[in-house]
Amino acid sequence: MLTTINLTPRIGAEVRTDRKTLLEGSAAGEIRERLEERGVLVFRDVNFSDEEQLAFSQTLGALDTPGGKTMTKISLDKEEQKEAPYMVDYLRGSFYWHIDGSTDDVPAFATLLTARRLSETGGHTEFANTYAAYDELPESEKEALAHVRVVHSLEAAQRYVSPEPSYAELQGWRSRPAKTHPLIWTHKSGRKSLVLGATASHVEGMDREEGTALLCRLRDWATQPQFVCQHQWTLGDLLVWDNTGTMHRVTEYPLGSPRLMHRTSLLGEEAIA
Repeated sequence: MLTTINLTPRIGAEVRTDRKTLLEGSAAGEIRERLEERGVLVFRDVNFSDEEQLAFSQTLGALDTPGGKTMTKISLDKEEQKEAPYMVDYLRGSFYWHIDGSTDDVPAFATLLTARRLSETGGHTEFANTYAAYDELPESEKEALAHVRVVHSLEAAQRYVSPEPSYAELQGWRSRPAKTHPLIWTHKSGRKSLVLGATASHVEGMDREEGTALLCRLRDWATQPQFVCQHQWTLGDLLVWDNTGTMHRVTEYPLGSPRLMHRTSLLGEEAIA
């Protein structure tokens, strides 16, 4: 049995249930429904082990395995990233609004994050409901944006972090192809959401200045307080978010912080169209 408590009118819910229900998967269908409705689900003090997080993740969908890994460490701690030191700079991009996998043909469906260590300051995770942001646009603007297409690239996101990259860094960013997506994602469900964030490089076929202004204005619109919720972590919390209907970011924390999250992701189930 699940009990859900809405955290704000438009986004976020706390889910209360027992560990057995989560791990056996008997409530998986209901959890997915709540996830689509609320965008972000908070399971407080669950304290899942890695094995339990993986098991719970698999009740909700097929696991994504970036780099062949079922579990990813999210940390700016160089000691934690010894095997992949480039991740420290890459993860600094998480301070800015983004959608995971927006340079993929099919972005991840959902992300699950468990808190292992916390930062003394900052490190909260914020989410913006891109379904609600679209729904509340004026009808005239929905019509004007209906056929707009946006180019997304890793380079655009990483320039927030490294505005003066070395040539080697630049070539590394550009080794991952850019993707062009509709600004408005019409989902299989019929719902529509905005596709924005730090990876948004420019608007296809539009003057660069005009396109940049449009993307900036829409990001400001989509991240207004009424569309946003913030989670302030305690150890053992588990968050699940719908990566296809939200943007997210982490509030800034010290680069040497021991903050550590363990992440699992669910494979995408529909292309942006």
